Amino acid sequence: MHMSDLNNRTAVITGGGSGIGAAIARSLADAGCRVAITGRRQERLDDVTGNHNGQVPIVSRASDVADRDGVHEFFEWATAELGPIDILVNSAGINTPVRSVAELDPANWDKLIAVNLTGAYNCIHEVLPGMRERRDGVIINISSVAGLRAGTVGGVAYNASKFGMSALGITVAEEHRELGIRVTNIYPGEVETPILDNRPVPVSAEHRARILQPEDCADAVMMVVRLPARANIPELVIIPTTQSYK
Repeated sequence: MHMSDLNNRTAVITGGGSGIGAAIARSLADAGCRVAITGRRQERLDDVTGNHNGQVPIVSRASDVADRDGVHEFFEWATAELGPIDILVNSAGINTPVRSVAELDPANWDKLIAVNLTGAYNCIHEVLPGMRERRDGVIINISSVAGLRAGTVGGVAYNASKFGMSALGITVAEEHRELGIRVTNIYPGEVETPILDNRPVPVSAEHRARILQPEDCADAVMMVVRLPARANIPELVIIPTTQSYK
């Protein structure tokens, strides 16, 4: 498969109602891809689909990636709407304001692991059989630099979930490279998305303007999916120019 021509390709994006997921959905649809987005709130998804004026419409249906039965139903629907899924982008992710290990509510640990890690697994589990059969497919995990370096900013549950997502992607890639299925983990630094609203310390408008925008992450995804089938980027770090990468 040469993805450089995205016309008539199909893509599913989780967390597609806002931020990075919405930007990726728009970019893929603008390139001619048939796109389905999902997220927990249908009204947010409707905002994205309703405000997209491209030639190829974006379709949506609400689901919770942490709900395995719901994910299965969503992918049955998406496949019926689009056809076999060529591209999966796992962009659903959450965090909690209270993040230190001493103060974290154990219920929030469970919730973050369920959404950020198990949610990505649930979606990969749905697309892999078809990709294996076609010996073809691209899976992109929107992890975080917190999935490479466990700093205190992300918090213990978020860091652990993103490290897990990274390992998930690398393992799936290793098991499927001979079948032509490519997996890329993308590790963004700070991005201006709604997840910043959950920071323990409010983020200023000046800071938000300086950091990555969702479109920057979408551009990175577009580079990955446009590569020929012989080429894969296992891991890609993208950070604001002003952010340290030590």
